[in-house]
Amino acid sequence: MATHLAGQTAQRGGIVMMLLFWILLMAVGTWWIHGGLEEMMRPNANIVHTLPAGEPVTLKRNRAGHFEAPGRINGTPVTFLLDTGATYVAIPADLANEIGLEPGRSAWFNTANGRVEGTLTELDEVSLGGLKVQNVQGSISPGMERDTVLLGMSFLNLLSIEIQSGEMVLSLPEQ
Repeated sequence: MATHLAGQTAQRGGIVMMLLFWILLMAVGTWWIHGGLEEMMRPNANIVHTLPAGEPVTLKRNRAGHFEAPGRINGTPVTFLLDTGATYVAIPADLANEIGLEPGRSAWFNTANGRVEGTLTELDEVSLGGLKVQNVQGSISPGMERDTVLLGMSFLNLLSIEIQSGEMVLSLPEQ
């Protein structure tokens, strides 16, 4: 009788554990479907649509520790990776062709992958959130594989930058 009672208790414990497992699995699945993973990987995905012109832009680091955000070059949507080590706004060659950028003079660039040859170009307008800057120097880089644009110092030098607690605040300088 005692063994039978112990068996029923163990069986109930197993059922409760299985039930908790399925509840937890459904909760994680719901979170995933509702964009929790996207929010972790791309925490700045909505800044293009939410900020009025001229307002400061606050960016959060993604899970990889980078500041990545959507923006526009000459009105074309792009994904920016903010890179204070990049001299120019560096655009992959395929994307530059798609945007219709005119290559200028040839130049050599020191990158994380070594020295590469590319061309300089003039960007009519670069925008990030509500911040818009005209006539920004850019570079067309044939060695870049991704569709991500490195948002370099030719744009960032025109802004005030503050970094604190994993957030970067970009704003137009006070005049």
